[in-house]
Amino acid sequence: MIIVTGGAGFIGSNIIEALNKRGESNILAVDNLTNGRKMHNLSDLNILDYMDKEDFIVNIKSGYDFGNISAVFHEGACSSTAEWDGRFIMRNNFEYSKELLKWCQNVGAQYIYASSASVYGTGKNGFVEDRACELPINMYAYSKFQFDQYVRSIIKKSRYQIVGFRYFNVYGSRESHKGTMSSVIYHFNNQITTNGKAFLFEGTAGYGNGGQKRDFVYVEDCANVNLWFMDNPRMSGIFNLGTGEARSFNDVANAVIKYHGKGKTEYIPFPEYLKGAYQSFTEANISELRNAGYDAPFHSLEEGVKKYLDMLNLDHP
Repeated sequence: MIIVTGGAGFIGSNIIEALNKRGESNILAVDNLTNGRKMHNLSDLNILDYMDKEDFIVNIKSGYDFGNISAVFHEGACSSTAEWDGRFIMRNNFEYSKELLKWCQNVGAQYIYASSASVYGTGKNGFVEDRACELPINMYAYSKFQFDQYVRSIIKKSRYQIVGFRYFNVYGSRESHKGTMSSVIYHFNNQITTNGKAFLFEGTAGYGNGGQKRDFVYVEDCANVNLWFMDNPRMSGIFNLGTGEARSFNDVANAVIKYHGKGKTEYIPFPEYLKGAYQSFTEANISELRNAGYDAPFHSLEEGVKKYLDMLNLDHP
């Protein structure tokens, strides 16, 4: 059996979809369905069983027999960068992840988990998987950083695979439940179809209007990387997962406008509350990922946007 925590979430449900495409349905999806709308991410997928995230960790601690577990994709977490309840975040993102990792080592399961590019903070020290580059600026980022640190302390003596992915700006299908945390591609599409305008921030931190840059990576590529590492169980480590190419928010808006053949950009004041706590530039250094042996190409921004918008706009000719 394969376990996917956060299975009804964005990346988790895309991993399940990728597994289904291989003919794999012996899957336990673990999640918190307080937001019941997330069920739409599972309704078209094939899984063997579902379990609430709290029941799951209790069962792990109590010695529940899950049968033969080959791999665990740990995608579940509190992903809100606006959450400042540190005790809540550390219990959900740090302690939970540690318990699950220890269990995987005990039962001989591969452990493939979601880290985050947010560990790099403002990115002023670069985006290489190295302690010198890491300076988290919110509780979510700190919880991911601290778990990466824990992994580093045990990975060389671990018996079974441990892999962490520092996701950059992931976009694609099955993200609509995230609301304000959904990708700008999702929001620009809604804005263009609703009022013909894509709203971007004015310039900040030396960047012009809409000129801030991020490494936008298509979720299908993220799922493919996850499955590649499952297929290569001897490969462990912490890896950046992005395209390796930063693109501006103007580029994103223009790609959405081009797709629809209509619309324009409009710039809005940069929010005061984000000043000093905003990544104006991110770009994954993917040398470690390539050195590990993953050599498949990533979707370009234009390719990924078209593919995604085809799904969002099914009536588009």
